[in-house]
Amino acid sequence: MNTKTLTIVYWLTTGIIFLFEGVLPALTSHTQLAIDGIKHLGYPDYFRTLLMVFKVTGALVLIIPAFKGRYKEWAYAGFGITMLSATVSHTVVDGLGGQTAFPLVVFGILVVSYLCYHKLNSFPTQSNN
Repeated sequence: MNTKTLTIVYWLTTGIIFLFEGVLPALTSHTQLAIDGIKHLGYPDYFRTLLMVFKVTGALVLIIPAFKGRYKEWAYAGFGITMLSATVSHTVVDGLGGQTAFPLVVFGILVVSYLCYHKLNSFPTQSNN
């Protein structure tokens, strides 16, 4: 894959993560649906707020090019743990289904973003994203 295609794939996948893990939680974490969802999974309500703050922060770290290295690594790790934990939580509470599969789809997109990020940073003329 050439650098231009890799850059497009990186920004497309990272943009999707930014929307699903940053923008949507910021806009919907206070809704009754979100409150009921956290309660349904057995988590305390403060966890909803904590999760929203970390998701928005991590999404900003991924999308802002000034953040590099370890900052991005921690954001990717945090999102990976979040997606896998969501899958486990939904499987334990609700069994297998759409609620279980969706976090795995987002995890797949996250993995593509992560691999593209590292591939782009391996090019000597490419600046860190």
